[in-house]
Amino acid sequence: MIVNRAGLAAAMGVSETTVDRWVKEGCPIKTRGGRGRSHEFNVPDVVNWWGARERENAAGRDTSDEKELRRRALIASTGEAELRFARLKNEVADIAEFERAQAKFAAAVRANVLNVPARAVLQLLGETDETAFKRKLRAELVLALEQSAQADIDLDDDDDTEGEE
Repeated sequence: MIVNRAGLAAAMGVSETTVDRWVKEGCPIKTRGGRGRSHEFNVPDVVNWWGARERENAAGRDTSDEKELRRRALIASTGEAELRFARLKNEVADIAEFERAQAKFAAAVRANVLNVPARAVLQLLGETDETAFKRKLRAELVLALEQSAQADIDLDDDDDTEGEE
């Protein structure tokens, strides 16, 4: 019995998208379709193909799963090799080392920002012009942040209290 895509879907009790997926997975086609023509399928051939595939799946020998596993293993080994290469080039850092650097940087920002009032008090004392007050305070905050950005973060130094009040 020769049927088109819709006929095969009806005969097998599946959707037409399932038939499309089967074609990609190797379902036998009697005649390939073309412009405006659907593929033609020999139903007994498709049933035999489908049955063999189901038996393989039941036996745990699904070739599509094996191909997917090989593909995933290749991706994993490639990723691992790329990570080793990046480590050799010092392009990646250990998470704990990164966290320590972030904590030290945050401490430097905190220390510099907390020093702003001591530096700004003399400039702002008696200032009555709101615009000038804001400009001077902003300049002090910018200076504190720039000093933090230029701080030398020494990860070998475990004393986190340095520079704090």
